[in-house]
Amino acid sequence: MTPDLESLAAAQYVKTDDLLKASPHLAPWRPAVGIAPKPTDAELVTLAVMQAMLGSTSEGKWLRHARAHLRHLFRYLPQQPGYNRRLRKATDLLRRNTRLLATDTSVWSDDVWIVDSTPVECGRSRETVRRSELAGWAEYGYCASHSRFFWGLRLHVVCTLQGLPVAFALTGAKTAERETLLDLLDAERETLLDLLDAEPELLVTRPGQTLSGDKNYVGRDFEHQLAEHGIRLLRPTRKGEPKRPGAELFKPLRQVIESVNETIKGQLNLEQHHGRTPAGVVARIMQRILTLTTAIRHNDQSGQPVLRSLTAYDH
Repeated sequence: MTPDLESLAAAQYVKTDDLLKASPHLAPWRPAVGIAPKPTDAELVTLAVMQAMLGSTSEGKWLRHARAHLRHLFRYLPQQPGYNRRLRKATDLLRRNTRLLATDTSVWSDDVWIVDSTPVECGRSRETVRRSELAGWAEYGYCASHSRFFWGLRLHVVCTLQGLPVAFALTGAKTAERETLLDLLDAERETLLDLLDAEPELLVTRPGQTLSGDKNYVGRDFEHQLAEHGIRLLRPTRKGEPKRPGAELFKPLRQVIESVNETIKGQLNLEQHHGRTPAGVVARIMQRILTLTTAIRHNDQSGQPVLRSLTAYDH
């Protein structure tokens, strides 16, 4: 393991430990009287970030690797069932930690955001669809980039130009077999508006924020609602429309969100999350978003280029 990765892990541990000391209520609930957990919650989060950073999709194999190579960093390593159970219960801690790290970067105040959604496949066989605990949340949807249908969810991400996640949500995939195209577009727009409504403080200090989205984010009422939030929408010109301002900027900006999606799906193995329950899927998605945020913050704090790729941390 590289010294740079050890430095990142140490910074992650310190930040999480400080967060828990300042806000102990963020720790997963446990009885007031009992044996202290091993590893600590800060160590657990650090272990989860390192797992995603090093591309390990199997928790069992990851813990065996950690026992063989990371004993100098962790005093105690849990068994796989305990690690899985505690990670699922730490979802709120992962979420709050992500926001804390994001706001501790120089790129958090970027006045241009990019929004998009990407598929999160949760099963392929009919038997999995029929018996999965995700049924009712996961749905059939269409992935245009791979020209195929899938069963699962969609991860909606708003990020800065440097790929720093600002807001995100998981929704059902929505299938074109059961929904009209208009319904599919409505789902994309409504999710974005819900994200903004859920965290109004994001825009309080950002007058004139610019948001870049693809052709799905279209509609006069939709743009009016964004304007009420103080957001200017940048999107490609649709057929039959007059040329929109800033159209020449869309393609370069579009490449940014594609790069972010590729990092989450390729280097952080989003499509191999192995979640089988709603809590398990959410924890694994949060684990990857936190890891991306951690890497960007570490580059920002150490004076390195703020890259969306994690290749600098390969072991």
